[in-house]
Amino acid sequence: MALDVAAIRAHVPALKSGTARFDAPGGTQTPQPVIDAIAAALTAPLANRGRNTEGERNADRIVAEARSALADLLAATPQTVAFGRSATQLTYDLSRTLGKDWAPGDEVVVTRLDHDSNIRPWVQAAEAAGARVRWADFDPATGELRPEHVAAVLSPRTRLVAVTAASNLIGTMPDLPALASLVHAHGAHFHVDAVHYASHAVVDLAETGADTLVCSPYKFLGPHLGVLTGRAEVLESLRPDKLLPSADTVPERFELGTLPYELLAGASAAVDFLAGLAPEARGSRRDRLVASFAALESHEDVLRERIEEGLAALDGVTVYSRAARRTPTLLFTVAGLRPAEVYRQLAERGVDAPAGSFYALEASRRLGLGDEGAVRVGLAPYTGADDVERLLTALAGLDR
Repeated sequence: MALDVAAIRAHVPALKSGTARFDAPGGTQTPQPVIDAIAAALTAPLANRGRNTEGERNADRIVAEARSALADLLAATPQTVAFGRSATQLTYDLSRTLGKDWAPGDEVVVTRLDHDSNIRPWVQAAEAAGARVRWADFDPATGELRPEHVAAVLSPRTRLVAVTAASNLIGTMPDLPALASLVHAHGAHFHVDAVHYASHAVVDLAETGADTLVCSPYKFLGPHLGVLTGRAEVLESLRPDKLLPSADTVPERFELGTLPYELLAGASAAVDFLAGLAPEARGSRRDRLVASFAALESHEDVLRERIEEGLAALDGVTVYSRAARRTPTLLFTVAGLRPAEVYRQLAERGVDAPAGSFYALEASRRLGLGDEGAVRVGLAPYTGADDVERLLTALAGLDR
């Protein structure tokens, strides 16, 4: 099945500005059906959840629908889907919860490939417990984080391993099932950051082997919030800090305060929009999501290969996205120009390709790019071949 990019773009009002957008790894633009769902939630009667008034029932329905939609997206169950302000907030909450059971001599493993939101919460929780932090390296020459990199830092005292499903900086997609087997063989908790991954590939919670997993709808055409899911038995065993009167059932025990009902409505609409990317697909919403992501991956692979071909033809361009399995996310530098200057010149030409380390500070430093980072190009369902040609033309015309 092929994507109808023109039809997708027609649903995204922000694209009317005419800019060729390659900033999707930092957050996608919003389709009109998602905007409409948010507005509908806010313009209908709305109250705290309950069954007596229309407003209460609307809130109850919105939450139930959002849990069902995200469960379909992640191949989870609605009863294991919790919402928060962001993936970072949910990871911090989870790190403090798990850290209650850590002690001096215990070990926590993080990787140099990850976004800092999947590093610092665990490092700080380990420090608070007196536990040791061990770092799994990746190969800067290839961008690969291989199972042996993680195996080298596992021990009988390992309590948790936190790994990205896909690097937001260079796109590397580690072998999660292989890593999960290693981690579980040591009796440790396996946490997966799927924030970047869920924008480009279909997620199956069981296949990843994750005990817990987070993602963010604003990376896949939805509004700004975070999602936490995991194995039901794991979530049931965790006792996060909460208010005394608040619900102590899963998933509510992980949700602090009143949920942003309008954003949950938008998240449901985003999942439905994704499920419709392959209009010929039939079956359940999960079936349609699988088909749509297959079409999306095929489309993005073609565009990525064209960008790589174009970058290879330009003098002085070094590309750091080199892993065998990776998302359509390309990090590069241009000889003679600082990344921020490339970003500025591209913006002047109507091309949005930001520069920086994008919170993947450890990875940027490991690649030899320091805190400054490089230029990052990322694709979204609304990215077309014309956008790619505009990018390559703009890069060829840089004033060096």
